[in-house]
Amino acid sequence: MTHILVADDESGIRETLSSVLRDEGYRVSAAASLGEALRIGESDPPDLSLVDVWLGEDDGLSYLAEIAPLPDPPAVVVMSGHGTIDTAVKALKAGAADYIEKPFSLDRVLTVVANALRLRGLQRENRALREKVCARYEMVGHSPAILALRELVARVAPTEGWVMITGENGTGKELVARALHEGSSRASGPFVDVNCAAIPETLIESELFGHEKGAFTGALSRRPGKFEQASGGVLFLDEIGDMALPTQARVLRVLQERTLTRIGGTRSFPVDVRVVAATNRDLPGMIARKEFREDLFYRLNVISIRVPSLRERISDIPALVDHFVEVLCRDFGHRPKTFSREALAALAERSWPGNVRELRNTVERLLILAPGPAIDVRDLEPVVSPPAIEAGRRGESGVGGEPSEGGDLTLKEARDRFERGYVLGVLARCDGNIARAAQRLGMDRTSLHRRIRQWEGEGGPGEGDEKQSP
Repeated sequence: MTHILVADDESGIRETLSSVLRDEGYRVSAAASLGEALRIGESDPPDLSLVDVWLGEDDGLSYLAEIAPLPDPPAVVVMSGHGTIDTAVKALKAGAADYIEKPFSLDRVLTVVANALRLRGLQRENRALREKVCARYEMVGHSPAILALRELVARVAPTEGWVMITGENGTGKELVARALHEGSSRASGPFVDVNCAAIPETLIESELFGHEKGAFTGALSRRPGKFEQASGGVLFLDEIGDMALPTQARVLRVLQERTLTRIGGTRSFPVDVRVVAATNRDLPGMIARKEFREDLFYRLNVISIRVPSLRERISDIPALVDHFVEVLCRDFGHRPKTFSREALAALAERSWPGNVRELRNTVERLLILAPGPAIDVRDLEPVVSPPAIEAGRRGESGVGGEPSEGGDLTLKEARDRFERGYVLGVLARCDGNIARAAQRLGMDRTSLHRRIRQWEGEGGPGEGDEKQSP
């Protein structure tokens, strides 16, 4: 039941408000002084406090300062019988949800209480979502490489310096960018990411700078760009090396002047963003080949952060696997499974060209396809080393060849193993996209889903598979 605290030095107001709020289904506590209100809050924290500006000799607004450090403070509505606009402004600046002037109508009180409780619920939901996002983008591991990266991010994040993040595909460059945002004074502002490689050259300037109505065919209304959307926060320019040279020139001008003009517009807007860029490309080499502007590189590269590859932090693989199992099971409802020590050792022996992203996808495939609650080395063979991919790396012709056990397998066992490995290899090359994999395999998507569910069951491919196979 929602708990409301009424703090007022006039007994008549305490009793009236308490009675009305109880009739509305709230649980109510009453306090005649600031000290009593704080003591009640310690033993039975309220969801909302109705606090008079003057509590006897105490300043009711000091209640706001006392509860501010709490991890989940109550919403506060300030009441006053002799208030002014200055008092109301002061209360709202101190963190009050609303302000009521006495004498007040009870309908007005109930409306303000309902709105304040709704606002508190939204704030709590927002806090929970931010915590979930932060956990999702946590830098996992304790290797020297990741500890050094964390230390550098912790030093750089509180500053306003622009950052260039480099590293191979799949190492977690966006994760570092988000950590810089969360550790900065701009954490309460937006984090806006732009994948420069994913936006067509003809559209990227409109995406970045916005446009006015009628600026070009299809511009049916005014639209703010990513720079405006990121105002007060961080703009993350991912894959900056794929940005076209004409766009680079305009981005450089915006960064230098810290103002922008929408496409088709005449009025300039101030730009208040911290820019973080990332790339997996060799920008100095591109500069030498005149493929990237040198002046833009030095404008963005105030601080350089290199994200280590997974090969440089092999000791983090067990922690990363545990983290991915927890996240995937929580977010997608996969059944929890454990990895044996031998399986983790086998994962550590791989080259991981796709880095952490490849490891995450591998863990997800194993959660879906490995039979039983425990994942052992033999479960890795068809999933972690798709035959077509590994054969291609070795320069071999395809997925054929003798089974690892030589002649110990029956023809049906060998056929089932081949089928499972081949299907999973295609699924891996399609990045887990069932529809694309089914199209490549010439299978119905429903049949492929059914096959994957069979492999996720307690047994591996067996007699039941042959009877139900498409």
